Amino acid sequence: MNSTDIDLVYLWVDGSDPRWLEKKIRFTGAVSDNSEVNNKGRYMNNDELRYSLRSVERYLPWIRKIFIVTDDQCPEWLVKEHPKIQLVDHKEILPEEALPCFNSSVIEYYLYRIPGLAERFLFANDDMFFNKPLTPDFFFNEKGLPYVRLKRKLLGRWHYQVKLLLRGRLGQYISTVIGGAALVKERFGIYYSGIPHHNIDAYVTADYRHAVEQVFAEQVASSVHSHTRQYGDLQRSVFSYYALAVGRAELKYVGRRNSLRLNLYRGKFMERLKRYNPALFCLNDSQRVKDADRMMVKPFLEELFPEKSSFETSTRS
Repeated sequence: MNSTDIDLVYLWVDGSDPRWLEKKIRFTGAVSDNSEVNNKGRYMNNDELRYSLRSVERYLPWIRKIFIVTDDQCPEWLVKEHPKIQLVDHKEILPEEALPCFNSSVIEYYLYRIPGLAERFLFANDDMFFNKPLTPDFFFNEKGLPYVRLKRKLLGRWHYQVKLLLRGRLGQYISTVIGGAALVKERFGIYYSGIPHHNIDAYVTADYRHAVEQVFAEQVASSVHSHTRQYGDLQRSVFSYYALAVGRAELKYVGRRNSLRLNLYRGKFMERLKRYNPALFCLNDSQRVKDADRMMVKPFLEELFPEKSSFETSTRS
């Protein structure tokens, strides 16, 4: 496999941008609330993208191109003319009926439409990072098929059924993940009880396109009008479950030493990172996070990735 043919795609939003805020208020009636689907953390910019790109340049110099998908925004520090960087506006890839879109699930359906996207790509949110040198075979097997990294749950497929009985309702995100797994079971006879590792994922562009346009076209069409996250949306994990079911991906169950999620509300970022020393990590914001928690993000990332990348302008923001 030719390592120069792998791209990296980010979603990025600056939820403090006055123009973006005005658009969201005008369309949805509220900037954010304390719900899972529309909390402040969904749109908060803690400058993570700057440091995620530093991790790319340090640990994955073989990435061919980096696409940053945004809603007519650009980080003020970004070198837009960098030969590896390309900004992609929502209007370039999303259907008109989906706009404006504040729902990352819907935006993710159309990643394969990015002009010039390579045959294989990695996908990350801006709060996801590489923590050590990695080669293409960390993400793709010898046949060029992606590894799908899932986390095991204690009771397997019954884990969330028990939670549902105890709580009466599951969160929107996990509900959409389970819904996708059930859909694959119904269509292909295989149920994957492992849940997404909530970190950087790998895809074959043609398979992604086929899943969106053919296999799950009906479900995608029913979700495309969800301008903010909704129960019942199709979640991107279904594309990976499908790829596994038809032999177009290889399954890897992972733990914290491979893929670590650091929840902001728990703090102690460096302590936990050093304990597990994972290949990948994510700084997860949510409705449980307070502004005081978010203030710890940049000092932590600056300590971890102090060297400016070539993707940054000389002026510090």
